[in-house]
Amino acid sequence: MSSASSKKPHAVCIPYPSQGHVTPMMQLAKILHSNGFYITFVNTEFNHNRILRSKGADSLKGVSDFRFESIPDGLPPSDRDATQHVPSLCDSVRKNCLKPLLQLLERLNSSTSDAPQVTCIVSDGVMSFAIQAGKILGIPEVQFWTTSACAFMDETYLTNGFIEMNLDWVPGMPNIKLKDLPSFATTTDPKDTMFDFMGEEAQNCLNSQAIIFNTFDELEHEVPSAITSKLAPSPRIYTLGPLPMLDQTDHTIESLKSIQPSLWREDLSCLEWLENKPPKSVIYVNYGSVTVMSDRNLIEFAWGLKNSSHPLLWIIRNDLVTGGGEDCSAGSTLPSEFIDETRDQGMITSWYQQEQVLKHPSIGGFLTHCGWTSMIESICGGVPIICWPFFADQQTNCRYACSTVWQIGVEMEREVMREDVDKCVKEVMENEKLRRRALEWKVRAQKATTNGGSSLRNLDRLIELLGVPKT
Repeated sequence: MSSASSKKPHAVCIPYPSQGHVTPMMQLAKILHSNGFYITFVNTEFNHNRILRSKGADSLKGVSDFRFESIPDGLPPSDRDATQHVPSLCDSVRKNCLKPLLQLLERLNSSTSDAPQVTCIVSDGVMSFAIQAGKILGIPEVQFWTTSACAFMDETYLTNGFIEMNLDWVPGMPNIKLKDLPSFATTTDPKDTMFDFMGEEAQNCLNSQAIIFNTFDELEHEVPSAITSKLAPSPRIYTLGPLPMLDQTDHTIESLKSIQPSLWREDLSCLEWLENKPPKSVIYVNYGSVTVMSDRNLIEFAWGLKNSSHPLLWIIRNDLVTGGGEDCSAGSTLPSEFIDETRDQGMITSWYQQEQVLKHPSIGGFLTHCGWTSMIESICGGVPIICWPFFADQQTNCRYACSTVWQIGVEMEREVMREDVDKCVKEVMENEKLRRRALEWKVRAQKATTNGGSSLRNLDRLIELLGVPKT
């Protein structure tokens, strides 16, 4: 290790082991690295191996001061290239990950390590065992809440004795409806694994020194201030979003730009396909990394998208259809008639970097499950959306996108009907008001992440908290 690296503050970054959490944590880690930090990025062994399979044996070599490590998640070993069962994974992580993390930290701090001493831990907001590790080592521990600030407010209130209160009592979220709450908070079973897990993790966040949100003040303007007033003086709140924009500043070094922790093998041909399409002409469809659906819903989506007549880029994961087995490859469950009739209209593939797709000038609309990473990336691209929320915070995100708050999308009925799909696609692709509003939010996001912007100022404050004085 060079003498320069030995003097750097060392941040250990630990995402929750799902694509929608790994991606923003990687963006945050790159930002910290570009501001003088030595980074150790910690995946679970399951995801570490998935990335190696999808990106190649050299994909996790990193650079001299940006390294990758892994710890077990406590579940039985598996080499399946699909999302793990979420409730089982959540329960296992909180019960089994503290000990291996402490062992890793001990190794990183040992005299035989070529890394500088660990000076702080940045962990996902639902990986709160890292708070205990930080306290044991006596170093700062920061939680990164990768869903919206609104969802965090919902979780802390609705799982902390407020479940029976009128919803108008949720600070910073006027007129919120029961159907708009995170799905975990509306269960009728208080012993439900996800209700218990999310409530516990949200409360554990309050024991950290700081909480980071991938948002910007104007986007959820009432909520960050409500959280700050509720939690003051500790933990401190930092809105740093949108991270994809903050990650594109001049500070990011070229050697890190190629590090993309995709858990699926990517189809590079989709960008070439997009190059041949007119501006704002393509409807992009991606349900994220966890959402699943029935074969009937998939078929209804298919014919609705076909009937809209708009060019189509459709991501179909191998584990998207329930009961589809491990190799439900892109298009394999679709009717042959649909494949034949859309051969010139669309492209169906298994995965590609969504951030890059949504920034492409040919994309005119986005049919999404409303995961927070997808919402942020659509705002960065200035792309209006069709909302089909599945679970977790997605109902809340849908409500904000489609209501008078952001006005950038339309909501589709949960029970998929091809007529509804056709109608929503045409409304998003042909509604100039929605397009204009989406572009307005993109400009506001750019303002927050450039010189003098709120997110850039908050980044300076966070770096000072983590031990690097502002020069």
